[in-house]
Amino acid sequence: MKKIVLVVLVALVGFVAQAQEKKNKNAKYVTEVNGNCGLCQKRIQKAALSVEGVKSATWDVPSHQLSLILNEEKCSLLDVKKAIAKVGHDTDEVKATKEDYDKLHSCCLYERKE
Repeated sequence: MKKIVLVVLVALVGFVAQAQEKKNKNAKYVTEVNGNCGLCQKRIQKAALSVEGVKSATWDVPSHQLSLILNEEKCSLLDVKKAIAKVGHDTDEVKATKEDYDKLHSCCLYERKE
């Protein structure tokens, strides 16, 4: 009986320790965001920085790569991608609605992938 209680106790402690995975306060990510120009850059970076927990957001025009530093205790990469899609820019995971895309300035209308 003592062995059964001990096995259950060890299993429970292992489960609880695994459930308390610590989130990174300075997580770094690079993700693709579609856009064309400096106006896109300002819009994308502003949308990313509007998400609580995003510390840094830099979008490179030629490569379409967004570099982020964020606090995973406050937000996720998916939260940032949703905010960017809401201002009209497709990401690798979240696509902007047609209505949001159509609101972009004419020079910002990038070729969309279906």
